[in-house]
Amino acid sequence: MTKPDYLKKSIHAIENQIIKHRRQFHSNPELSFREFQTAEYIRSCLDKIGIKYSKVLETGTVAVIGSGKSCVALRADIDALAVQETTGLEFSSENAGVMHACGHDMHIAMLLGTAEYLKENEDKLNGVVKLIFQPGEEKLPGGAIQIIESGILKEGIEPEAIFGQHVFPEAPVGELHLASGPFMASTDELYWTVKGSSGHAAQPHLSRDPLLAAANIVTGLQSLISKFRNPLTPGVLSVTAFNSGFTTNIIPDKAELKGTLRSYDEDWRKQAQKFIEENSGKIASLYDTECELNIVNGYPSLINDKSLTDFVKTSAAEIFGSENVIETEPKMWAEDFAYYSRYKPSVFWFLGVRPNSMATMPPLHNSGFCPDESALALGAAMMANTAFKYLNR
Repeated sequence: MTKPDYLKKSIHAIENQIIKHRRQFHSNPELSFREFQTAEYIRSCLDKIGIKYSKVLETGTVAVIGSGKSCVALRADIDALAVQETTGLEFSSENAGVMHACGHDMHIAMLLGTAEYLKENEDKLNGVVKLIFQPGEEKLPGGAIQIIESGILKEGIEPEAIFGQHVFPEAPVGELHLASGPFMASTDELYWTVKGSSGHAAQPHLSRDPLLAAANIVTGLQSLISKFRNPLTPGVLSVTAFNSGFTTNIIPDKAELKGTLRSYDEDWRKQAQKFIEENSGKIASLYDTECELNIVNGYPSLINDKSLTDFVKTSAAEIFGSENVIETEPKMWAEDFAYYSRYKPSVFWFLGVRPNSMATMPPLHNSGFCPDESALALGAAMMANTAFKYLNR
């Protein structure tokens, strides 16, 4: 029996325990940086397995397995979303308005399964594995950058490489998707406040209409994407909220917009921010209104290291079969794992979780999101195999 076959058999033996972990987390989701019960459960599991760990950021945990001069890190995010669950599962969320709609419950459970396998085979590890149970992925500034800045990853021995995975409802169970280079986008939050002066709707000449100005800001800024961006450079500007006025016969005195800017290219990201700020003000001034823009810088783009991605493909082929390791297109989603990819050579991949009986399923962040639990053992085996192969390469 080859090592991957033995690994998969060993992980399968604890599959029910991994599922139990997942359902515990799913029933008790907690929002970003408030994952107190989640952290307590994680630490109790590590205690039972006999794995040493350190606490960080109140709800974060970094565990250590093995010894030696080489080190690799595996990461799982632990926070949930402000979503009211509609799956109807027996183990649905017991916390009103909070749900693991992004699959982080799966991520934690898989890493705990990986931890148990690695601890049982610690004597075969040719180095150190650090397990990062990270809070606050869903909320800026994100837990990843704070974990890195805390210095905890440098304690003892610093990781040479960091790996992470995310459940992927677009792919069926049994597939793994990844790509080298830019894999997920940077993200910036945009908040506009357009100020005018209110008045009677029948006398618009006596008012300064912020609603009209804001509407033209929305349409005008689309030229940023269509005319001021190299078409070979991916970028997205989406205005996602428009709030102004409250009745039919009054021109309001204020309009508020919200949106997001996404890119893989840091230079274009900065240029786009400058363009948005300058042109929002110019457009507003055409209507004798004023515009205030607040840009909240979010996560950078996530870059998968090329040589390390090739290594991950070989690891994945041993677990999934080479025909099920798919070179996928990058996403304009954002992930704070991006900070790890800027810190050390890293790879992030997508784990198929769509039931094979379904052509499509509810997407991430949907109240009906319900991934197939048969993917849990595969994900745990993938993480364990990747750590072993890296340390014993």
